[in-house]
Amino acid sequence: MATFKAISSTILHHHQATAHHGGTNQSLIRICASQEISIDTSHPKSSNPATRLAESLSSILHLHLETPTQRNLHHTNWNLVLEDKHNTPCMSPKEDISDKWREIQGSYDWDNLLDPLHPWLRQEIVKYGEFAQATYDAFDFDSFSEYCGSCRYNRHKLFDQLGLSKHGYKVSKYIYAMSHIDMPRWFATSHLVDKWSKDSNWMGYVAVSNDEESCRIGRREIVVAWRGTVVPSEWYEDLQRKLDPIGHGEAKVEHGFLSIYTSKCDSTRYNKSSASEQVMKEVKRLVEFYKERGEEVSLTITGHSLGGALALLNAYEAAASFPGLHINVISFGAPRVGNIAFRDELHQMGVKTLRVVVKQDVVPRMPGLVLNESLQKFDDITGTLEWVYTHVGAELKLDVHSSPYLKRGFNLLGFHSLETYLHLVDGFVSTASTFRTNARRDVSLVNKACDMLIDELRIPHCWYQLANKGLVCNNHGEM
Repeated sequence: MATFKAISSTILHHHQATAHHGGTNQSLIRICASQEISIDTSHPKSSNPATRLAESLSSILHLHLETPTQRNLHHTNWNLVLEDKHNTPCMSPKEDISDKWREIQGSYDWDNLLDPLHPWLRQEIVKYGEFAQATYDAFDFDSFSEYCGSCRYNRHKLFDQLGLSKHGYKVSKYIYAMSHIDMPRWFATSHLVDKWSKDSNWMGYVAVSNDEESCRIGRREIVVAWRGTVVPSEWYEDLQRKLDPIGHGEAKVEHGFLSIYTSKCDSTRYNKSSASEQVMKEVKRLVEFYKERGEEVSLTITGHSLGGALALLNAYEAAASFPGLHINVISFGAPRVGNIAFRDELHQMGVKTLRVVVKQDVVPRMPGLVLNESLQKFDDITGTLEWVYTHVGAELKLDVHSSPYLKRGFNLLGFHSLETYLHLVDGFVSTASTFRTNARRDVSLVNKACDMLIDELRIPHCWYQLANKGLVCNNHGEM
């Protein structure tokens, strides 16, 4: 995600449905207080830029971030906690959602499913989050590697290598991106002269559900996962300064995001076509293939940070290209992308968006710290405010303080980490409830690339890395 210099150095890794919409007898899934699942029938509610930025950020943080509170941990037996976690299965049983997949995918804007969070929806959100996390886990960000900026694994082995085969999807296409704007350190750069690509970076992938998973979820699902930033960014000065038009109306989006999505160059190997052209060509192929077989098809686009911004651009283009296709976006820690007209056009095209945000994370407040959707009341009077950034869709808001496993200190990297997000989703029941004791995800995953877990758990921070940092022993016994 294009972010600002003051914090970027810390962020290193990081219908047919419309046939049901507006009906008079629509089923919505609810959670009872006992956590039993019941079906209810009701109507849905329809000079020095860096210095200036650092000073602004400091002021903003003092205004908007709560002072961390200290906890008393002396009475907690963490040995018992760890033993209990070891005796808890890592995954919840997969539920058959084939009859209710449209509600789970946001056909009714997740009305009554977010607070309390329905367990079926929680499971799907975690699944998409793990697809987005894969774009970090498989990314080669080692500046001493000639493959810096690429994916470490062949697409046929990606899910096997990362333990994601359990979800029942296969990767069909890798996506590569470049940019024409001046941001020399945003893309991973190798110290070596000869590297796999001087201009492009691996940016994500397209995957499709297999027969078994398609039966469980009630349709053939195409998933696009976009990667966020993994190295320091120095192009925040470009952010918020320029909005570019998209589509044929008044919609406008941030210049840097659009550049990454649409840039291409004939002299490059991996970006003779843009990321936009690559992903749309593959989605078109898959949609046509499965529809010819008489299957119902949906498109879910996910991403974290910058990846969440690219997901919205992807959804906008897909909705214009495939009218009637169920399209939804599940994003994590994503920034604002466009103006009010962009939001409204996405809504009119039927794109359903669920934004998962952490209260303490500053990235979802960018860009548009001041000029944002809070000015909507002025738009109602003066007409479309083309220069005002706004978020899109429904929001699931999480709080770091809700988890007994997370530190309370100020930690920009930890607040923004996708693994922190997934931990909080897995433990969230409702805003009125405590962190659920039977949360299934392994808590040690939180410390993959940050230091967010309390010391009592004894989980090393930033523990995730390639074995021996990629060094191997040759036949002569040398590294």
